Amino acid sequence: MIRVLLADDQRLVRAGFRSMLEDEPDIKVVGEAGDGDAAVAGCHALRPDVVLMDIRMPETDGLEAARQIAADARLAAVKVVILTTFDLDDYVYGALRAGASGFLVKDTEPEELVHAVRVAARGDALISPSVTRRLIAEFAGRVRAPEPSPRLNALTEREREVMELVAAGLSNDEIAERLVLSPATAKTHVSRIMTKLGVRDRSQLVVLAYESGMVRPGWLAP
Repeated sequence: MIRVLLADDQRLVRAGFRSMLEDEPDIKVVGEAGDGDAAVAGCHALRPDVVLMDIRMPETDGLEAARQIAADARLAAVKVVILTTFDLDDYVYGALRAGASGFLVKDTEPEELVHAVRVAARGDALISPSVTRRLIAEFAGRVRAPEPSPRLNALTEREREVMELVAAGLSNDEIAERLVLSPATAKTHVSRIMTKLGVRDRSQLVVLAYESGMVRPGWLAP
């Protein structure tokens, strides 16, 4: 059972998401929060698998709440999916950089919301890979010039290939097909890369790939 916490300052929005999610037999909404502080407290009390977090909330906003959750080792298993009104929002890149697992546009279709929760819960791929890739590329272009990260020296040539494909938004199955590997091997490579680089999840792996210059804004895997 996937346990979900809803964090949004609009009760009607929370009710809508709850209605969509609780129709699914494998998803349970375990709590709600109206601001970032309540969301962080709810994570400690309820230990959800996924938090659907509105980015604009009073007091502590969703970005700061996501940062606090990602920085707390006790909440390492909690995946934060940022909710945004627009698919290109200045805050979303910061949220991914802070440790959010991805983002979702608020007016998404019910089946996409359910799929996003399941994907985030298993930590297997970014939410909406093509859109997330476009957003990261957009905002990575606004940061200072990329600087090679010495952490990347720990990667093998194969691991660098895999990381580049993760940065392109490919899932483990797609990486396996591209590199003629089994899906299990691709997943093992991704897990090993995250361990070597000390990143929380695939989203931070993508951000590191852009910020270190491994891939450049607008880059797409051929």
